[in-house]
Amino acid sequence: MIDLIVLKYIFWISLFIVFYSVIGYPIVLFCIVKIKNIIKGKRSLDKKTLLTSRVSLVIPCYNEADILKNKITNSLNLDYPKELLDIVIVADGSTDNTPQVIKAFQKAGHSIRLFHNNERAGKSAAINRVIDQIETSITICTDANTILNDQAIKQIVCQFLDPKVGCVCGEKRVLQEDGDLASSGEGAYWKYESFLKKLDSELTSVMGGAGELIAFRTKLYPKIPQNMILDDFYISMKILMKGYRVAYEPNAYASEDSSASVTEEMKRKIRIAAGGFQIIFTLLPLLNIFKWGWVTFQYVSHRVLRWLFVPFALPVIYAISLYLSLNDHLIYSLLFIAQSILYAIAIGVHIVKKYWTPSKLIMLPYYYALMNYCALLGFWRYLFGNQSAVWEKAIRK
Repeated sequence: MIDLIVLKYIFWISLFIVFYSVIGYPIVLFCIVKIKNIIKGKRSLDKKTLLTSRVSLVIPCYNEADILKNKITNSLNLDYPKELLDIVIVADGSTDNTPQVIKAFQKAGHSIRLFHNNERAGKSAAINRVIDQIETSITICTDANTILNDQAIKQIVCQFLDPKVGCVCGEKRVLQEDGDLASSGEGAYWKYESFLKKLDSELTSVMGGAGELIAFRTKLYPKIPQNMILDDFYISMKILMKGYRVAYEPNAYASEDSSASVTEEMKRKIRIAAGGFQIIFTLLPLLNIFKWGWVTFQYVSHRVLRWLFVPFALPVIYAISLYLSLNDHLIYSLLFIAQSILYAIAIGVHIVKKYWTPSKLIMLPYYYALMNYCALLGFWRYLFGNQSAVWEKAIRK
C-alpha cells in the first residue's frame, strides 16, 4: 500500500508550486515592489537629457528577403540621430535574396553594414562573429521579423544613463487577430510576461531578455557558447552576473506577427522549452541565494519553477488525485474531476481548432496546457541533445 500521507504531501506541494508560479509570484512580487517603492522611492530617469551615444543596431537574419525591406525601412526611420546610429545586418548562411535586398539599400546611399558568409551556424554564432567589429558603446539586437516603435532607441539609450544598467530589455508585442487561436494565446502570454518583467525590473532586474529587442553595453557582451539555444536569455543573465542591472523599458517595443498556426507555435515553444532546461543547468550559480539574494528569489520563482517543475508537477497532481479519489477522499475526487474537465476542454479545443474559435475563458486553459505539454517535449529534446541552436524558424502570419 502506497503511503497516503506521503502522497498527500507530494500533491499539495506540487499544487502549491503550480499556483505560486502562475498567480502567487505575481501577487507577492507586486506587494514587495510596492513596499520597496514606499520605503526607498521609485527609480526615475531624466529622459529629457540630450542623447549623444552612438548605437549599433544589429539585425541577425536568415533567408528573410521577403520581410527584410520592411525591417530596414523601419530601422532607417527610427527617431534617433542618423549620425549616431550604425545599422549592422548579419545574414550568415542565407541562400535567398537577403544579401541583394541589403545591397540595394546600400546602393541607394544608406549606411548599412552587411556581414555574410555561406556557412550557417545560428544566431548566436552570427552575433559572436560580428561583435568585435562593433565600434559603439551600446549594441541593440533585434529580430528581422519585428517592427520597432519610433522612439525605441531613444527610450533604450535613456536607461543606460544609469551606470549600473548593463542590459535593457524592450517589450515584445504580438499582433493579434480576432478569432485566431495562436495569436490570442501568444498575445495573452506576452502581456502577462511583460507585467512580470516590469515588476522584476523594479525590484532588481529582468529575469531574462527576449531577442526581439535587447540592448547591452558592448564591452559587457559575453561570448555565447556554441549551441546555446536561448542566446538572448544568456546574454542578459550573464551581464547581471557581472554585477549590472538588467532594466526593462516598456516604451521601447518590438511588434511581430503571431505564429501562423498552433502547430507552428508548438514548434517554437518546444525549442524554447529545450533552451529553458539548458539555461537552468548553465546558470546553476544563480541558485545560490546567499550570494544573489533577491535575484535568486526572482529567478527561481519566475523561471526555474515554470520551466523545471510545473510541467512535471501537473501530471503528478493528476495521477495522485486519481489514486486518492479511488480511496474515498472526496476533496481529491472533486479536484480530479475539475482537472479532467479542464484537460478535456484543452484536448477538445485542439481537435476542433480549425473549425471553431473558443472564447478567451476557454482559450486560457488550452494555451496553458499546450505550453506545459510543449515543455515536456522540450525536456525530451534537451535530454537527448536533439535541439540545435540552428533551427528552422516558425512560420508567422
